[in-house]
Amino acid sequence: MAVKGDETRARLVGAARTLVEAKGYHGTGLNEVLALADAPRGSLYHHFPGGKDQLVGAAITAAGREVDDVVADLVAGTPTSKDLVLGLLDALADRMVAADFTKGCPVATVALEVAATNDDLQALCGGVYAGWQRALADALRVDGHGSAEADDLAATVLALVEGALVLARAGRSRVPVEQVGRRIARLLDA
Repeated sequence: MAVKGDETRARLVGAARTLVEAKGYHGTGLNEVLALADAPRGSLYHHFPGGKDQLVGAAITAAGREVDDVVADLVAGTPTSKDLVLGLLDALADRMVAADFTKGCPVATVALEVAATNDDLQALCGGVYAGWQRALADALRVDGHGSAEADDLAATVLALVEGALVLARAGRSRVPVEQVGRRIARLLDA
């Protein structure tokens, strides 16, 4: 029985991720999540007694872990922080193109929409971003950057990646990602 419950919970989280990333927090209704997950209403409130906020929080956490996994794989397989960042940028851009630009950063849509109105979700989004920034800074330190410089570069690179994804999604074009990738390469070569 626990396996079936775990599968239902995972389907609900996956459906929420898909819809919230494409349509935003306010544009996603629970009935849509239930329909996409092919789950009964009772399952939603069984697994997420806190309702939509708890479900969206689980979706953000899952999305953050997905990117953490991509970063970990890249750290294991790339020789430099530049390769790591460019690999991450390509992976996110490939994901966006494959979804016909309905997906960008898996956290940004919610972060932008609720930052001023929902402290719990804002903190969760901020925590995911902080984790990504720490991972980038750690990779930069391994490449020989000092601690403060690595922190500054990580913040800059993350902002460039996020901005590129927003511009690419808004313009339905991979060109901003390619432009930012070239600039990041120069920045990290310096």
